[in-house]
Amino acid sequence: MAPLFDIAVNFGASALANKIPEIVEQAVTENVIKMIALGCSIQGSHDALKVAQQYPDVVYSTAGIHPHDAKTFDDTSLVTLKSLAALPQVVALGECGLDFNRDFSPRDQQQSAFEAQLKLAVELQMPVVMHQRDAHEAFIEILAKYRSQLPQVAVHCFTGSHQELLDYIELDCHIGITGWICDERRGLHLLESVPSIPDNRLMLETDSPYLMPRNIKPKPKSRNNRPANLYHIAETVAAARKQPVEILRQSCYNNTLNFFNLTNNREQV
Repeated sequence: MAPLFDIAVNFGASALANKIPEIVEQAVTENVIKMIALGCSIQGSHDALKVAQQYPDVVYSTAGIHPHDAKTFDDTSLVTLKSLAALPQVVALGECGLDFNRDFSPRDQQQSAFEAQLKLAVELQMPVVMHQRDAHEAFIEILAKYRSQLPQVAVHCFTGSHQELLDYIELDCHIGITGWICDERRGLHLLESVPSIPDNRLMLETDSPYLMPRNIKPKPKSRNNRPANLYHIAETVAAARKQPVEILRQSCYNNTLNFFNLTNNREQV
């Protein structure tokens, strides 16, 4: 089978932070040979970088401020993100965006932080990993202002409606699909929508330790998701798209190398 590349691992989460060597080893054993450690705050971006430095050519990292932490965003944040982005292990900005579901930060501050990080991505010509929850209209409005100047953008952990998906495709976004698609309670619409994603814009992710695929059998004892489970998401997505899983894995792996500009380092499969 072709290798897998997990675009979203929250190594800083308490469920993973003390087990990183075990988690990485287990992932590689399951042929998940590359992973992205997400940076969701200034401290989180530094922590993600440390994991990437510990596992060169296996783990890479991002630098960004999640909408939950947008209230902490200031001018010094941009300086720090820019300096992190200059390091070889940091392959994208983000996770940034809007989250109007929980509103852990005021919405105006979320929008300001999101826009500032998109401007920085334009300046640095770096890919962006983005988060959107219950904020589609505002999110699209901001993204559309900068999309033509940005290289690659990914809507990470996509769980939205079919129309939202079409809006992102129109803006030439990459789409990250998680174990949400394996949830019989709330993921059925994704099974219907995922065939609409262009072959060259689809990427896979676990968003570990969250979103454990509910249809793994036998059911895992732990509810904490891990990158090693990415194979199951690939199988579910391939079935929904009526594609051979080997073809889907190859396509997603190559898409992800291209998205993060890693094709000069490693050959495609």
